Amino acid sequence: MTIREEIELLEKQQLSPLAMAASDSAGRERVEEPDILRTCFMRDRDRIIHSKAFRRLNQKTQVYITPSGDHYRTRLTHTLEVNQIAKTIGKALRLNEDLMEAIALAHDVGHTPFAHTGEEVLNELMPGGFKHNVNSVRVLSRIEKHKNMPGLNLSKEVLDGVLYHSGYGKATDHAATLEGQIIRFSDKIAYVQHDIDDSIRAGVLKEEDLPEEYTAVLGHSHGDRITTLVKDLVQHAQKLMKNAVSRDEITLCFTPEVDNAMQGLRAYMFEHVYQSGICSMERERAALVVRYLFEHYSKYPEQMPALYQQIVLEEGISQGVCDYISGMSDAYCIAAFKEITMPRSFIS
Repeated sequence: MTIREEIELLEKQQLSPLAMAASDSAGRERVEEPDILRTCFMRDRDRIIHSKAFRRLNQKTQVYITPSGDHYRTRLTHTLEVNQIAKTIGKALRLNEDLMEAIALAHDVGHTPFAHTGEEVLNELMPGGFKHNVNSVRVLSRIEKHKNMPGLNLSKEVLDGVLYHSGYGKATDHAATLEGQIIRFSDKIAYVQHDIDDSIRAGVLKEEDLPEEYTAVLGHSHGDRITTLVKDLVQHAQKLMKNAVSRDEITLCFTPEVDNAMQGLRAYMFEHVYQSGICSMERERAALVVRYLFEHYSKYPEQMPALYQQIVLEEGISQGVCDYISGMSDAYCIAAFKEITMPRSFIS
């Protein structure tokens, strides 16, 4: 028996019957020989961590564009916080932590530079629109490479969890696994709370500005609110899982009181931070940069790397340009803009 097989046996013995065991995976698009040491989900996690798209998250904006401080979240630190929250929830529910970690680490690799500003611009410019969750799957399945083949060839459960991590509230579609559903909630828990923390750090908000009707339920500090949300999701999930025969029967959610508070606090952040006039000049400048680059590379696709020129030939100019720009970090996007628009003597 290999070490991988021992791990898979332990999963069957220790995980909840509703968990997604690695040995029950639906597999990959391209069949591969099993690893001696790692389960399929462990291999997926490792491929994601070693991908270029994952590394670029370190220089992609979370909310504040080019903040003047070292302690603001980036897409990478957000991703790590989502992973930590998800694994805490998953361990409590005896679910597959390797699967959750793979989904968590991959869920935002399709995000654009300049946070949602970049996403909004590409959504306007692309004929079929642009959604970062769909693009994350594209990055993992088409843009990144494994053994000189398109895509990382990840397990179907990981790609499903990435695809359905986005959205909150009235959305009816959700991941096929409980592990994937947990990432969706962990993402919301993480970004609403750490965006509040960053907004307080930036002087945009004060703790006392937050609506008391919501903080009275969730807590009056960053840590207290995360604890409340995590405990509520775990305890409610335990009740849902108790008599369930199949994971297909379960749609995870918060209890009504906590869900109402979470929705209210999220709506408050949209009104007062995400869609407000705060940092509007930076967002306008970022939008200008993305639009300019899209128009430029649409006229001169030969200036893009070979991979994206090939996509242009196979899938059209808009798709190739979108893939190139959406993969850029904030810093690379600005550098490309300067390279095109400014004399070299000004740049150096």
